[in-house]
Amino acid sequence: MTTSSAFDPPAGPARSVLCVGAAVLDTLFRVRSLPTGQGKILPYDMLQVAEGMASSAAFAVARLGGNASLWGAVGDDATGDRIIAELSESGIDTSGMVRMAGVRSAVSTILVDDQGERLIVPFYDAGLHDAVKPVTKQDVSAFDAVLVDVRWPKLALLTLSAAGEAGKPAILDGDVAGEGVIEMLAPVASHIVFSQPAAERLTGTAEPVKAVGLLKRNFEHAFISVTAGENGCFWFDDATGEIFHLAAPKVRAVDTLAAGDIFHGAFALAIAEGLPIKETMRLSSMAAALKCQVFGGRSGAPTRAEVCDALRGWSIGQQSCGRADRRSDPPTP
Repeated sequence: MTTSSAFDPPAGPARSVLCVGAAVLDTLFRVRSLPTGQGKILPYDMLQVAEGMASSAAFAVARLGGNASLWGAVGDDATGDRIIAELSESGIDTSGMVRMAGVRSAVSTILVDDQGERLIVPFYDAGLHDAVKPVTKQDVSAFDAVLVDVRWPKLALLTLSAAGEAGKPAILDGDVAGEGVIEMLAPVASHIVFSQPAAERLTGTAEPVKAVGLLKRNFEHAFISVTAGENGCFWFDDATGEIFHLAAPKVRAVDTLAAGDIFHGAFALAIAEGLPIKETMRLSSMAAALKCQVFGGRSGAPTRAEVCDALRGWSIGQQSCGRADRRSDPPTP
């Protein structure tokens, strides 16, 4: 008999999350080691899967028991047909997807080595995200939270703004982006979860604690977090003015592709469900860690039951969730 958990979904209808951004057909090749120069490298496994930042996050929402919707763009080609079909079959509502005439769908080739690290070669047609539909607060009112990535900035901006007007959590996946994209989107986001590379690029420091403080100073209106892979996640606690750190679960990483996206999807669903922030970070961290144990990008996203079972076995001592910085003011450069 399965016991209840603080991480179980709340009673009532499943919460709904709208994800906005990338939809890509990835071709994954599994290799012993990543190449260091020119030549030929022979993979020993291969998989094609429709994913991308927002798409993978939406899949995580669905796997964790939420209702996931995706707004993304594909071309009017066979690749676009496949992307939409695969994501729909994965339990994602793709009725809001856009088909761009005369444009090629996004694709990427990815090498994943035996340590779980990857080399990514993406291709996005320059016209893929040209069209932007109007977004009103009525358009997002049926969702309990929205999550946008940085791949379709114009639509992301409209969606975040509409969510704010509707009083919904407006969550930004703060990954590495083009010049000025984060600065454009962050002011209308209520929650921003940065990747460590993006945080380092924006702040000039590789120290996550310092980066969180600097980012909070720049975007003081929003919840601020930085994910640092195997080094865990860091966030600014608005109630205490302190920066907290949660150690990452210890796993053998087979494939880290989409782990950050799974974290963001879990985070968005947990926020939509009203989980306290420490539980939100634990749920998101475990979902991302469990994904890393499976080759196949977003296809390794765990179910809610799998995450809850793993969290029961992840003792408080192992979680090492504590204050990383006790200063009430964000640290100075």
